[in-house]
Amino acid sequence: MKFVPKNTKYKEVSVYKTLYLKENLVKELEKIAKENDTSFNNVVVSMIEYCLKME
Repeated sequence: MKFVPKNTKYKEVSVYKTLYLKENLVKELEKIAKENDTSFNNVVVSMIEYCLKME
């Protein structure tokens, strides 16, 4: 199943955090964001939420 980022129409209260990511990982995430017409941040948050639900 292909990963699809979440819809950002309804935003929740958020906090600011800093992450250090490998350059090749950033490039892949930016590619996914562009393909889905969404932000880099939304892709990262969507992936984290998806993984946490897989427990």
